[in-house]
Amino acid sequence: MPDIKVFIVDDSAVVRQVLTALLDGLPGIQVIGSAPDPIFALKRMETAWPDVIVLDIEMPRMDGITFLKKLMRERPTPVVICSTLTAKGAEVTMQAMSAGAVDIITKPTLNLKGFLQDSKTLLADAIKAASHARVKKVSSVSSQQMESTPKLTADAVIMPTGLAPMSETTDRVIAIGTSTGGTQALEYVLTRLPRIVPGIVIVQHMPEAFTAAFAKRLDSLSQISVKEAEQNDRVIPGLALIAPGGKHMLLRRSGAQYRVEIKDGPLVSRHRPSVDVLFRSTAQAAGKNAIGIIMTGMGDDGARGLKELHDTGALTVAQDEASCVVYGMPKEAVKIGATDAEFSLAAIPELIIRSPSRAKLLKA
Repeated sequence: MPDIKVFIVDDSAVVRQVLTALLDGLPGIQVIGSAPDPIFALKRMETAWPDVIVLDIEMPRMDGITFLKKLMRERPTPVVICSTLTAKGAEVTMQAMSAGAVDIITKPTLNLKGFLQDSKTLLADAIKAASHARVKKVSSVSSQQMESTPKLTADAVIMPTGLAPMSETTDRVIAIGTSTGGTQALEYVLTRLPRIVPGIVIVQHMPEAFTAAFAKRLDSLSQISVKEAEQNDRVIPGLALIAPGGKHMLLRRSGAQYRVEIKDGPLVSRHRPSVDVLFRSTAQAAGKNAIGIIMTGMGDDGARGLKELHDTGALTVAQDEASCVVYGMPKEAVKIGATDAEFSLAAIPELIIRSPSRAKLLKA
């Protein structure tokens, strides 16, 4: 396989220097150039176009969002946003993700060099995932893992119980897991839902400090309410809860109510929050009263958890290959028999609105 060609656009000479040195030292990745702003970048990329662009947001002459929109109109290219880890930076970064960026690398305001050196696996994962993304022109509407990182299962956070699934009711809980390309996909789905739909719990692979801004943005665009989940939040109709970055989210049942538990823990399937953890807890708490949906993303997080949910009698579906930015997580779920059907992104809102049982969907 040829190396992934990367171009870095950042007004900080330190960032460009450190990122270039780190990425050039990783197997399968080659930095072919860098520039302090998009104007210089466009000139330098004329001779050799990259596979992935690592892009800052706040830069002179042309900001990152303007440049990103120009790229997506004229020459769609996978873009990884390299953004400062602040509340203000998170809000602006969400605009960039909506405009077509496929992933986020966070950078702190202090000890930048040390942070980047400690984040080689994260950087490699983001860039490798982006290189597989099928980006398109954005209308109005993450990766091969480093072998040095231990890959834990959901057992590290929540043990299987072996209990019989609860009896079926007319209530539904919708559990969604997604990664690369998921910010745009979730925006598409949630903004097409009416005000009253079953309660929704979501894991989107995203760094901490960004999930709150992401939820806030979706809440402003959607008829349903969307928020970053907090400990003991109730799962109720018309509300979507998004797992906070850097924490696992589990579905729990208390009497007739569903609530979420937010907890620390190790990386599961190399992620925190992990889709596997959410799906396993949903299998235990809701069983056949849940619908599990696995959407666009690199890797296999969620496949095993969705299989556990499927085995309780719950309806489980995957986003189809044609509508995925990266057909990785759905592919792995389909491969192990964890899904009942595949749906296009355009069909998923209607599926949530109808919220059929497995028997009803397969009969239809």
